[in-house]
Amino acid sequence: MQIQTPEWVKHAVFYQIFPDRFAKGQAPTQTRKGIDKGYYPSTLEPWDEPPTPQGYKGGNLWGVIEQLDYIQDLGVTAIYFTPIFQSACNHRYHTHDYYRVDPILGGNEALRVLIDTAHDRNIKVVLDGVFNHASRGLYFFNDILENGPHSPWLNWFKVEDWPLSAYDGSLPANYVGWIGNRALPVFNHDNPEVKEYIMQVGEYWLEFGIDGWRLDVPFEVKTPGFWQEFRDRVKAINPEAYIVGEVWSDCVQWLDGTQFDGVMNYLFTGPTIAFTAGDRVDIDQVKGCDYSAYPAISAVEYGQKMQELLQLYPWEIELTQLNLLDSHDTARVLSIAQGDQASVELATLLLMTFPGAPSIYYGDEVGLPGKLDPDSRRAFPTTEKWDTQVLEYHKKLIAIRNQYSALRTGSYEVLFAEGNIYVFARILGDEEIIVTINSGTEAANVNVSVTQFNSRPSKIVYGSCEFLWQEESTELELNLLPRKGCILVNN
Repeated sequence: MQIQTPEWVKHAVFYQIFPDRFAKGQAPTQTRKGIDKGYYPSTLEPWDEPPTPQGYKGGNLWGVIEQLDYIQDLGVTAIYFTPIFQSACNHRYHTHDYYRVDPILGGNEALRVLIDTAHDRNIKVVLDGVFNHASRGLYFFNDILENGPHSPWLNWFKVEDWPLSAYDGSLPANYVGWIGNRALPVFNHDNPEVKEYIMQVGEYWLEFGIDGWRLDVPFEVKTPGFWQEFRDRVKAINPEAYIVGEVWSDCVQWLDGTQFDGVMNYLFTGPTIAFTAGDRVDIDQVKGCDYSAYPAISAVEYGQKMQELLQLYPWEIELTQLNLLDSHDTARVLSIAQGDQASVELATLLLMTFPGAPSIYYGDEVGLPGKLDPDSRRAFPTTEKWDTQVLEYHKKLIAIRNQYSALRTGSYEVLFAEGNIYVFARILGDEEIIVTINSGTEAANVNVSVTQFNSRPSKIVYGSCEFLWQEESTELELNLLPRKGCILVNN
């Protein structure tokens, strides 16, 4: 079978937005009646105060629309939103209505304007599909709470006994909730009606104009053929739609070309942090998490892990993985590295030069810290609190990735890995690029054999280093500064 994945994803730079925390905006006058009638709450947490688990900051899609100039200027070409459908929580993973954008976010009208405005700028829009579980507020489950065993929706969920206890934790819930959480009743995906409902939700928003789905905990859905059918029906509407799953581990069973185009690539995240931040990692921010960001690893170990990762899946799939350093489910990389800016810059350099689509978690590009949830979901800072140096290197690295095809779809070849020194190449046709990393605290001098090149990359487009190509030889001598990286390209 020939595997096909969306071409645009191979060239994309993603920006992950947690809508309640990114930006507040105003709807155009002609569409504000609904909001003015009380859909927008008057009681909100102050924007700049630390977030709480249940409080709302009031960010909305109108705010995102107003910030599209900023997003475009950053070099971003795709936005992934955490859930936006009507819900009773700030993160909106407790879905009330799969066909209605939360009124606090601006409703369906705001999404319509956002998609159209983003598409005018060649920016794609990917939504979060929470299809494993719903919420107590979803109509179908609420009917069961009201009517008990007489509800026509009984087989939509996994009811085990009576009476149901949806709110009193001192009593057994008597139904299956995701990881035992009674706020999140799990769908019965073996029920054909449930399956069809979810398929139609997926189709509806593709027809509305979104460019893909990020699937929340899709590994929890055990019904045979479920994701294969989802893919077939999504791709029938838009063959270039992106389907990316939230799977933190080895994903071979889902990345065979019949289900997902990629996953959130935490197998890249953990080793990259462990190599660049090393012993600076705050263990409390990563222990218990489903990715290996500690203990520190050497360049040899990092190179081995990256090569193993690139051999796990077909190349067509590797190019549409969603690579990331952090997300709403993790501490932010700056806080993981205990504020060490060099660790973050080195990790970002590796992110922007690895096969697959890089994803930036909103605020990382301006130096926003954040420990584990809810702290990692802080509001986007006002401009006077931006770290402009961090913003500038993000812009520069994104621009370089967007400029050189080899960094997007070229081969990945490790040239040197020893101690703290890691050197690799990205090669596509005549484009030959060398990336160097020195994660150590001392300068280093190394000789690298570059037999696979037809040219001698001699133009530094990022970072700084000293280099010398040996006369009539394939040897490259590198003098690398401590805690620095460099990108060399051929002319």
